[in-house]
Amino acid sequence: MMTIRSLFRAACAAALVAALAACVPLKTANKHADYSAFRAAAPHSILVVPVVNESVDVDAPDFFLSTIARPLAERGYYVFPVNLTKKVMSDDGLSDANMVHASDPTALGKMFGADAIMYIRIKRWQSQYMMLKTVTTVELDYSLKSGTTGEELWKNHESLQYAPQAANTGNLLGDLISAAVTAAVQKAKPNYIPLARQANLRAVDLIGTGLPAGPYDKSYGQDNASY
Repeated sequence: MMTIRSLFRAACAAALVAALAACVPLKTANKHADYSAFRAAAPHSILVVPVVNESVDVDAPDFFLSTIARPLAERGYYVFPVNLTKKVMSDDGLSDANMVHASDPTALGKMFGADAIMYIRIKRWQSQYMMLKTVTTVELDYSLKSGTTGEELWKNHESLQYAPQAANTGNLLGDLISAAVTAAVQKAKPNYIPLARQANLRAVDLIGTGLPAGPYDKSYGQDNASY
């Protein structure tokens, strides 16, 4: 049976792990992507193809696809309906995401009449139990290619973590039990959607590394100094 001292040490260790997990580095304002190819292509529409899943969660691609269209549309681009796109590709023999990613972007551009093709890889989509905490991680690679030339126009990478905090009541033993229950609930049914949405917002909207405003945004063509 654990003593109060050992429980206290475990709580301190858990707090340290949580603090480290929360330290997600932000992109600095002086980091800027090269937008020359993007500006030259000036895409109006984006086709999001099926996601390559490198995680162990087989449901990750379907959950993720429900989060990506909105931030792209709100940035000012026409986004082809992702579920309809997936079905059309499946009916055309392109149901395997790896096959789609390996195919010629210009063929997809002609097939759908898309200016640009968005390729996304799920690198990590997992929840891990770590010292009375369950840390949920979402890591993604983004690549936008021209539907006309196949050239890469933009790329980004995002990795975010979340560790739910149990209430601090001042009762050490009660707080430890509460933390264990909170971690168990998160481990049993992790909620990846908020993390995926946040990752997409950072990837698309962050000045200097995100996507410049599209033609259906009021700031279109006016953000050259920032991007």
